[in-house]
Amino acid sequence: MAAGDFKPKFLTVIGEGYGADRLRADLIAGLTVAVVAVPLAMALGIASGASPREGLVTAIVAGFLISALGGSRVQIGGPTGAFVVIVAGVIAAHGMSGLIAATMLAGLILIAAGYGGVGRLMRFVPMPVITGFTAGIAVIIASSQIGDFFGLRTGAVPAEFVDKWAAYLRAFGTINWAALGVGGGSLLLILVLRRAAPRAPAYLIAIVAAGLATWALRLPVETVGSRFGAMPAGLPWPHWPDLSLQMIREIIPSAFTIAFLAGIEALLSAAVADGMTGYRHRPGQELVGMGVANIVSGLFGGLPATGAIARTATNIRAGGQTPVAGMAHSVFLFLFLLLASAAIGYVPMAALAAVLLMVAWGMSEADRFLVLLRADAGERAILVLTFLLTILVDLTVAIGVGVTLAALFFMRRMSEHAGLVPIDPDEDPEQRARLPEGVEVFRFTGPIFFGVASEMIEALRRIGRRPRAVILRMEEVPYIDATGAAALATFVRQARGSGAEVWLCGLRRGPLEFLARMDPPYAGARRTLTYQGALTRLTEPPRG
Repeated sequence: MAAGDFKPKFLTVIGEGYGADRLRADLIAGLTVAVVAVPLAMALGIASGASPREGLVTAIVAGFLISALGGSRVQIGGPTGAFVVIVAGVIAAHGMSGLIAATMLAGLILIAAGYGGVGRLMRFVPMPVITGFTAGIAVIIASSQIGDFFGLRTGAVPAEFVDKWAAYLRAFGTINWAALGVGGGSLLLILVLRRAAPRAPAYLIAIVAAGLATWALRLPVETVGSRFGAMPAGLPWPHWPDLSLQMIREIIPSAFTIAFLAGIEALLSAAVADGMTGYRHRPGQELVGMGVANIVSGLFGGLPATGAIARTATNIRAGGQTPVAGMAHSVFLFLFLLLASAAIGYVPMAALAAVLLMVAWGMSEADRFLVLLRADAGERAILVLTFLLTILVDLTVAIGVGVTLAALFFMRRMSEHAGLVPIDPDEDPEQRARLPEGVEVFRFTGPIFFGVASEMIEALRRIGRRPRAVILRMEEVPYIDATGAAALATFVRQARGSGAEVWLCGLRRGPLEFLARMDPPYAGARRTLTYQGALTRLTEPPRG
């Protein structure tokens, strides 16, 4: 990688020259995004098992650093719905100290992934896996808000999906009709504003209207203040979490999951931004900036953060041109927390539940989910299995099983299109006429890897007679792995045992260099790579 791949886009923009016109556009965009981010950050903080303050702190601290140190010009960072499930699980098991430790460890993993070039590999995660687990997370987020939306008196709600809904059904007779009215009215207002005034900050308008209605009518509904108490103004002082070796061992899987989700969503958001702006992000630096942001967010007691697609798109549509817009959005959020923290206590929980129901619907990508259900059986299986495992088992398990299953399906397809086939005499009659009697020619198509290795070992049996020599045409082989090389050695050994020599024709540079690095080559066989025209001869050492 070039040194420029790890240069923050903020420095690139400053080097280009930054004038008053750009500053004015970025400040307007930053204010617009901050207005959108206020209710989202609060709602996501609550849904994650923390409080509105942690959501806002994350958007301020991590959002500023993601813009300042990231590899995208217009990325907006902060808490997102993708983290809700894993964060709530970590808080339930290990408290905020465990979450802070997991967030900071995830930051270190992201930095290592960025410098290790993993950013370029994230794009190979299959779409059915991404869609399956994001849709599953959306269902879990929506499910977690049913109690607040209906004002149910459920007591402590189980974390498991099935048990949670069983608790809701048992408490269905305790519906608070005032809370349902506030939640339903907020949801309706958001939907109407999105259709009638798509540029209006629908979420903020809805929670302000709900708060005013609750205060003016003295509605008996739960609010942020009645549940969490008064919210302190400003940011907390940074502090190091209380850690133990046992806790670190227990949170490592969660840290890797947080890092994976942060990397996937950040790079996906950056790619969407590239399509909207025509610029190109730096994936390595984006992961590095994301890692630093998560470490510092943890020090301030915040939540995990990543690139937020909806807020990034809002920034672009509002005219944001450089990372200064994202940094300004964080400054405006800080001013809001500093000056209006007391007003947050009047926000009804049912209104925030309505906001999160809309967030969940946006995350579900229902249209894409339905399209993928029309794909082939393998892709459908990956999509549905990842979706169900996310809801019913565990997000980490869902990702691991989904990616593994997708890789297995891909290798099966590759093996179906790769193999060793005899050359049809009718295909190239002149070549057949030039070859001596007893010489067989095979063509290998596709990579020689462990999924097709057995094809080679069975090749001699398909000949049906003992040839004097076997020529393998390899011009269509782009790659050979260790298992493929071992299978090639077995093929050479079996052919030699039947009195036939093996010649490789048209071996590309990459496979040839890989074979040359094998030590010992072919499990004890001596390899002589001598070009005779386009042929490479493979022989075994003389016996005795």
